Amino acid sequence: MQSSKQSRVVVYGATGFTGRLVIDELIRAGIEPVLAARDARRLRTLRAELALESFACRVEEVGRMRRLLRAGDVVLSAAGPFRETALPLAEACLGAGAHYLDLSGEARATAEVSRLHDRATRRGTMLLPGVGFDVVPSDCLAAHVSRKAPGAEWLRIGISGLDQVSRGSALTISRQLGRKVDVRRSGHLTSVVAGTLWHSFDFGSGARPSTAVSWADVVTAWYTTAVPNVTVYFDASPAVAATMLASGWIGDLAQAPPWRHFVDFHLPTLEEGPDAERRARARAVIVCEAGRGSTCLARARLESPGAYDVSAASAARIARRVSEGDFEAGFQTPGRLFGADFALSLPGVARTDLAA
Repeated sequence: MQSSKQSRVVVYGATGFTGRLVIDELIRAGIEPVLAARDARRLRTLRAELALESFACRVEEVGRMRRLLRAGDVVLSAAGPFRETALPLAEACLGAGAHYLDLSGEARATAEVSRLHDRATRRGTMLLPGVGFDVVPSDCLAAHVSRKAPGAEWLRIGISGLDQVSRGSALTISRQLGRKVDVRRSGHLTSVVAGTLWHSFDFGSGARPSTAVSWADVVTAWYTTAVPNVTVYFDASPAVAATMLASGWIGDLAQAPPWRHFVDFHLPTLEEGPDAERRARARAVIVCEAGRGSTCLARARLESPGAYDVSAASAARIARRVSEGDFEAGFQTPGRLFGADFALSLPGVARTDLAA
């Protein structure tokens, strides 16, 4: 049961695949979350199953959302695509005096939330995107590596093992097709054509080519480490390589209504997400390098269970800590707020320093 000293934890996107995993983790931790979602019908079914407080509200109904929230609430959003949901939900939290957390790995959505820093500071509330696999392990690893490389001018982050995709993640990926890749250069966000930046990382079995992707670390790593140049790469599995090349080829056509209608029509035919057995077999590996000029000064590797299980465990732990008063007003990042070793407190996560 919740302690009387704890704030309410509201899970928005409760009816989605990742939202349900987070809810189960919160319940195991002794927290009874409030369920919130856009789909009233699915929410009624979930409420009947779990016997928890709930409310249905579309994220664009900022005024109504603000009235449903209470000062001090911790709102954890699992509702993507975050480019469409993060800003209005963060605005509603600011209006209510609630803390905003999300599971976003989207660079532009995270950047939009970061621009609310001054307002959140004055309001005494926290904005903390990226409390799941996106971006806790990578942000904590960046904090660790940059600490070993004082004066670093660049960070390269490589991620491998993201081959399990839920229906919601597939929608987010589809919304990214045709867009340029976000990178940070000289402290500023900019972009490059998809499929044009490559780097090799050793994820544990020799060097593998990896291609640059838009990932929230290009925002969060800057706030965590102050390193001015950040690029994030995915291990170029055949599926990843084909997606990035297609993104570069089709360009703006992927954002046109016909493509969006096609995706929205076929998306419900996909499975909601990987089952427990498949998730148990999944492993992810992150490598972070920090350097100056052409010299790599520090390198480390982090290994973890699959992204969905890490997201649920991390988000639940962070939500609990914030509900108990462990927060700092304004826009924050996991590695800066909780430290480089926070990721090591998650089940099955290990870190190894590598030769630079």
